[in-house]
Amino acid sequence: MATHIEMPKLSDTMTEGTVVRWLKSVGDQVEIGDEIAEIETDKATMAMEAFDEGILAEILIEEGAKAEIGATLAVLRDEGEGDPAQAPPAAEPEPAIAEPAQPVPATAQVSDPPAEPEPVLTEPAPAPAVSPQVTEDAPEVSAASDRIKASPLARKLASAHGVDLAGLTGSGPGGRIVKKDVEKAANSGAVAPAPENEPKVSASPPPAAPKPVHVPAKSPPPAPSPGAGDHRVELSSLRRIIAERLLTSKTTIPHFYLHAEADAAPLMEIRRQINVQAEATHGNKYTVNDLILKAVIGALQAVPSVNATYQGDHILQFGEIGVSVAVAVEDGLVTPVVRNAAAKSLLQISKEVKDLANRARDGKLLPNEFDGGTITVSNLGAYGIESFDAIINPPQAAIISVGSIVEKAVVENGEIVPGLRLNLGLSCDHRVVDGAVGAEFLSQVKKLIEKPALMLV
Repeated sequence: MATHIEMPKLSDTMTEGTVVRWLKSVGDQVEIGDEIAEIETDKATMAMEAFDEGILAEILIEEGAKAEIGATLAVLRDEGEGDPAQAPPAAEPEPAIAEPAQPVPATAQVSDPPAEPEPVLTEPAPAPAVSPQVTEDAPEVSAASDRIKASPLARKLASAHGVDLAGLTGSGPGGRIVKKDVEKAANSGAVAPAPENEPKVSASPPPAAPKPVHVPAKSPPPAPSPGAGDHRVELSSLRRIIAERLLTSKTTIPHFYLHAEADAAPLMEIRRQINVQAEATHGNKYTVNDLILKAVIGALQAVPSVNATYQGDHILQFGEIGVSVAVAVEDGLVTPVVRNAAAKSLLQISKEVKDLANRARDGKLLPNEFDGGTITVSNLGAYGIESFDAIINPPQAAIISVGSIVEKAVVENGEIVPGLRLNLGLSCDHRVVDGAVGAEFLSQVKKLIEKPALMLV
């Protein structure tokens, strides 16, 4: 029995997926739970498992192709079963038995050729200076039933004398208007109004129409023509969704930005101390980002109004804290979530972030690991970026941007001394977070970074 393998819904926002790579080939045995293909969704690339067993008989969607949810990707068949994708050959039609000819009715034996479509009559053009003579016996131009019946000569005379054919009664066969009908009307003064397409003679020329004002269209300039060395890069599902979400964020969320500079020396010192202890015990190495995440969680507990989202007619304040961690992958940026972060220790957060980041780069994240984020932390310090403004990750109301720790000269107690400085940025949804609330939250983050012992208790 044939079994169809369909495109699964691997995330709550997924509408289609891309087959990145087939892990099984036609003819391979497939068992329940086997990974048969890698599917790229709007959030990540992940493996698709088989829910049935059999032999892979046919692959319908090739690598690199897209398919909507529910579309058939491949076909499984039982061992020994013929290829279900191939339909049985159609039986050849039996030769037809000639039947005796039936008498054809007289009405069907002689048939007229199909009538040609009647031409649409338009107003005649002015006659040339020399034209063949038109007689009353010339054939009448066929027209639709609702057209005026008139001979060609009558039409010509009516056009020359300005006679309205619609007001005449024809004296010819079937009520057709003929030459004498037009001449009688012309002599009696029944002149038709001048057609709109003919120029009217007036005592004074009509006023000139106002010159149209050219208003340039507000459209983006055309893209430059491809040149030598240019190449086209197709958008992956992930990159397309990133583009759509960022455009939605910047065009529908009123952003405002706050910045603060923190003294990072205490943070670096406590990190050094706990890493020395960690090496002697569980072996986990803490990063600067681990400590910053812990500071953000503590600041959200102190200022819970930032841990919210805009809902149109109300603001929904979340009861739990889910920290979305921005991770750069080959084709863009993904944001797996540390759920229920307020209940987790620094060690738990550190291990979970490492695991999420590694599996994100390998495309092994599960769909539910992207859900539940209430704030995002984006750290570009490893790339040497000192400060930047991030775009809010909808439907969240804030995102923290973290720069690199820089050694610079600072003033302490009236003296210039060397110091370590960390730039922090906060992008806020002004519909949810006011300036004072955002400033209070960012001050709490700075406070915990400069006094890191407070977030470890």
